[in-house]
Amino acid sequence: MFLENSTNNKQESGWIEVVCGSMFSGKTEELIRRLKRARIAKLKVEIFKPSIDVRYDEVKVVSHDRNEILSTPVTTSSNILLMANDIDVVGIDEAQFFDDELPDVCNELANRGIRVIVAGLDMDFKGKPFGPMPRIMAMAEYVTKVHAICMRCGKLAHYSHRTIQGDKLVMLGETESYEPLCRNCFVKAGGNI
Repeated sequence: MFLENSTNNKQESGWIEVVCGSMFSGKTEELIRRLKRARIAKLKVEIFKPSIDVRYDEVKVVSHDRNEILSTPVTTSSNILLMANDIDVVGIDEAQFFDDELPDVCNELANRGIRVIVAGLDMDFKGKPFGPMPRIMAMAEYVTKVHAICMRCGKLAHYSHRTIQGDKLVMLGETESYEPLCRNCFVKAGGNI
């Protein structure tokens, strides 16, 4: 547990929180909510996102509902360690797009006494574990899995189905390229899980 003394200094180690799920499930929305609450608590907050994610904004983290928070785009996860000095809370959006060093970076930050909140897709468009997310989820003290609504049947959606052709793993897109599906509809659409 993260405790504060009367001078607002960290007394115990930090921890890692993960918010994961399919596309359109509210991951970034939840990340922004947690970070804004930390700021209300007068904690020092820094937010990072992969520099390749420029869908809504080059600098801000923006949810599908257009909620936003200023962030620092980085090309590699090791840059986060260099920029997270004198910080209480670090937020990381679109974690699946980062390199394989991100779990070690998160662990190092938590060991420094920092609360680390990571948001990202847990599975790729093929229904397979995505990037560094499985390792981060295994290391995290808290994991929250959020769900979208299946665009075909209305049940809870766990999968991000790509609706356009292409085998490239990282293909930035929105509703024109992806739809959230439940397990049954994902299999019917050709997903192999």
